Amino acid sequence: MKWNLRLTAANKGIWKASELQRSLAEHGLVISAGKMSGLWSGQPVSLKLEDLDVICVVLGCEIGDLLIPEPGNVRRPGQQAVVQEATTGSVVAPAVVPKRRDGRSLPPM
Repeated sequence: MKWNLRLTAANKGIWKASELQRSLAEHGLVISAGKMSGLWSGQPVSLKLEDLDVICVVLGCEIGDLLIPEPGNVRRPGQQAVVQEATTGSVVAPAVVPKRRDGRSLPPM
């Protein structure tokens, strides 16, 4: 997921983290300066659903405005990322290597 707080706030006319912090506090969500800086500048590691509700109310937005899915970043364990060739633009899937679930090696071929 991509965190899109800054752009969503800018679309509502809020250009500074401190402005948003004050508005959130008026709605009962008091956030420290350090945590607000992290929300504003980066990708939060964790965020309570109740906090997301307050942010959405203050910004007058939907959750989809704040969190943008990035399905291309999802991989199964042990799977390499799908590589896109720059010249042709075609997608090249990595080779599939069968593995046993119990961790033992496969017999020789």
